[in-house]
Amino acid sequence: MSERLWPNGAATAIGSMPGTDPAEAAAVVFGELPDFPHLPELPARGVGADMLGRTAALLVDLAVDVVPSGYRVADRAGHEHRRAVDLLRWDLDALQEAREKAGVTPPVFKIQLAGPWTLGAGIELPRGHRVLTDRGALRDFTSSLLDGLAEHVAEVRARIGAPVVVQFDEPSLPAVLAGALSTPSGYGNVAAVPAPEARHLLTTVIEGARRITDQPVILHCCAAKPPLGLLREAGADALAFDLAALGGASAAFLDEIGEVWDSGATLFLGAVPTTAPGSPPSLKDIGEPAFRLADRLGFNRSVLAERAVPTPTCGLAGATPDWMRRALALTRDLGKAFVEPPEGW
Repeated sequence: MSERLWPNGAATAIGSMPGTDPAEAAAVVFGELPDFPHLPELPARGVGADMLGRTAALLVDLAVDVVPSGYRVADRAGHEHRRAVDLLRWDLDALQEAREKAGVTPPVFKIQLAGPWTLGAGIELPRGHRVLTDRGALRDFTSSLLDGLAEHVAEVRARIGAPVVVQFDEPSLPAVLAGALSTPSGYGNVAAVPAPEARHLLTTVIEGARRITDQPVILHCCAAKPPLGLLREAGADALAFDLAALGGASAAFLDEIGEVWDSGATLFLGAVPTTAPGSPPSLKDIGEPAFRLADRLGFNRSVLAERAVPTPTCGLAGATPDWMRRALALTRDLGKAFVEPPEGW
């Protein structure tokens, strides 16, 4: 695997953005995050543009359909599945055009997709049970996902001309581990998945993605208390989480973060609010939790420049266009502040 290619002080975003215009979103990304742009996701376009629909569009020899309860495995690709594939293709067209207009090739480019546990939790088998309740089906989905990812990475690399980094989104993982997902009847819960089993499947996709890209792999979990230790043990090179998760965090959770950071992993720190706060925050307001974290864990603040990347706290789909631009600008400026903290910080 190659060393990470994003420069010290680079900043990026989690994935989703407001609006329905892929050309505008791509132009904003290249303009505001030149050192570490990403493929924008525009869920406001509806079914097929959300995280699960976009990931399903990558599957090879597997199809989904839309039913009242969500996405369900189908014998053949229906209208909504084909629409998801078309939306992703249009996004790539817009991305290539934006890169050409920008006139520069970024040092690295990021794509996002649902991780295997979130995908298995969010898609149903024909009888309504979640894919993750059938371990054979889950393995098939994971294999199909990696096959589709290889094709997707090759196309993005050809269009952008930059190395590609993969981010797996696992918002459902804590519920999978806790046995908090409902059964089809709604009267019970799916059995909790043991941590070793969850870790093994994550290792499979991390190693698969690393073979495809020859780049570090990011795992993102926006839950209140993300299982960072498990994600790192699975082999993730970088972990993305919301700094707000540290509010009232136990000493054990802080120790877990410290161990992950000390092991050499990069932390993608969700620092900038995804929707406009009541009063406009200053850059210092935004950056203080990250600097305080380094101090509390006993690290030299230079660790922020070397092994941290600032991001918004999560996706920006619910932001106004004005705040989205402001949030990305603050994120970019915070990356620079990690390298050269302003006077008085």
